[in-house]
This record gives sequence, C-alpha cells and structure tokens, in this order.
Amino acid sequence: MTGTLASQGYGFLSGPSWNLLADVQNMLSFAFMRNAFAAGTASAVVAGLIGYFVVLRASSFAAHAISHIGFAGAAGAVLLGVNPVLGVGVLSLAASVGMGVLGRRLRGRDVVIGLVMAASLGLGYLFISLYSGNATDAYAVLFGQIFGITTGAVQITVLTSVVVLALLAAFYRPLLFASLDEEVAEARGIRVGAVGLGFMMLLALAVTEAVQVSGVLLIFALLVAPGAIAGRIFRRPAAALALSAGLAVLITWVSLALAFYTPYPVSFYVTSLAFLAYLGVRAAPRGAGLWRRLAASPSRGRDTTADARPAATVRT
Repeated sequence: MTGTLASQGYGFLSGPSWNLLADVQNMLSFAFMRNAFAAGTASAVVAGLIGYFVVLRASSFAAHAISHIGFAGAAGAVLLGVNPVLGVGVLSLAASVGMGVLGRRLRGRDVVIGLVMAASLGLGYLFISLYSGNATDAYAVLFGQIFGITTGAVQITVLTSVVVLALLAAFYRPLLFASLDEEVAEARGIRVGAVGLGFMMLLALAVTEAVQVSGVLLIFALLVAPGAIAGRIFRRPAAALALSAGLAVLITWVSLALAFYTPYPVSFYVTSLAFLAYLGVRAAPRGAGLWRRLAASPSRGRDTTADARPAATVRT
C-alpha cells in the first residue's frame, strides 16, 4: 500500500517507524484508512462474537459453506448489475435458512453441505462466464476490498453490525443454552429449531459484513480462529465472548496496519495472524506441561518410583 501511495505522489511515506503514535496518525490521515478501520472494527466484533458460537455449536463447516456460497451471490449480482455485497447477503441468507431448517441434523449432514458448496461455486463460475463486462467487483469479493470501501458502505456496515449485535443479545441465553446442551434445552421448552435457524441467519449477516475485510474465501479464519482460541482459554462464556471479539478486532487492526506499510493484501495478514495465534495457543499448554515435566524429572541416584507420581498428575 505504501508503494501504491508513493507512486501517486505521496513521497513522504517511507514505512513504519519506532514512533507508534506517529505511524497511527499517519495512517488515519487518509480517509480510506479511516473507513477501513471503521468497517473492519464493526465486522470484526460481529465475526468474533458469532464465531464463538460457531465453534461451540460445531458448525464450522456450515460457516465455511455459507462463505463460499456467497461467491455465487456476488457473481449473480454482477450479472444483474447490482451491488455484489447485496448478492452475497441474499444468497447467504437463503443458504442459512435452508441449513437452519435442518435443525439438529445439520451436524450430521456434512456431505450435503459440501455438495451444496461445490454446486454454488460452479454456479458462481457460470454467472461470471455469462457476464460480458468486467467482473472485477465479483472477484474482489473473493479476497476482500476494504481499502476501497466508501463512506456510505461503512455506514451500512456499522448499522448492520448494530442490528446483528442487538439480535444476538436478544436471544443470547437460549442460544447459549441450546449450544451447550441441545436436548436439555429442548426439554426446558426452548425452541431449538427456531434458535438454530436464527443463529444461521445471523451467521449469514456476519459473513456478508466481513466479505469486504477478508473476502468470502478467507472469512473462515476471522470467524473461527478467535472463537476457537477464546474457547481454549476461558470456560466462562462471557469471558470467552469478550476475548473472541477482542482478538478479531486486534487481528483486523494489525492486518490493516501491516497492509498499509507493505505491498501485501489485508486478507493475507488476517488469515496468517489468525492461524499463527491459534497455533500459539495450541502449543502453549504443551510447552507448559513439558516444562513442568522437565522440572519434575528424576535426578540421578533418586528413587524414580517416587518421582513418577507428580508426572502422572501433570499428564491428567
């Protein structure tokens, strides 16, 4: 991004410095960066909160499928001459309703979801091939175009985020109950099917929002990684939700800053940082357990049977 701006006459951009405050002021001096941070933050908060329930409900593959189905919607919108993001939203909502109708059987229908995802990608390619003009907008939906987002699009993104968060807060308790124990929740009178359908629709809206940040092919990282990390660190849902949203926002902010000062796209940094963060959390308990085992390892000349008990305790 720095190289692009320099080629347009912004010769004062030489890359990041050790003055973090000056670098932030430098980035935010551009209107497109302010728009990117505003839209990215709104999308990241929604993705982080929804993503926690995606992991909790074991619906990662369904989320992955909805994001891919959105490409067919974008391609169809380009063919009809409307906004590609609108196409992503319409087809993603339609797909989420179909998956939500499956209810609890959704977790056992991976084959059906995979076939629908593959068919939607083929349909998207058909729409692109039928379009005689420039399909750049449709392809941009694949990997995101946050640096090109307009002020009007930012306002729509923020408004959509507020609506999604309000709906999530409205049925947070039944959603959490149904996600933790579906059978007990249904026995307590909770309409598990309706809750699942509502959640899938919120997931479709979250995918539509985040399309402009990381694209439909890469939104899976922003939706799943923060929630998976938070679930491994905290058992209390409130703390896990807060951490998931915070991680999603942090990953988005760092990715935007890195993309501003380097020639690489935002989507690359979003997926890479999310992946590395998850690997770090997975490796941390193993490293701590290994350190404790090394510290408790028997020294030469000592009774090894007595020292075996602490090691067994650590392994459990």
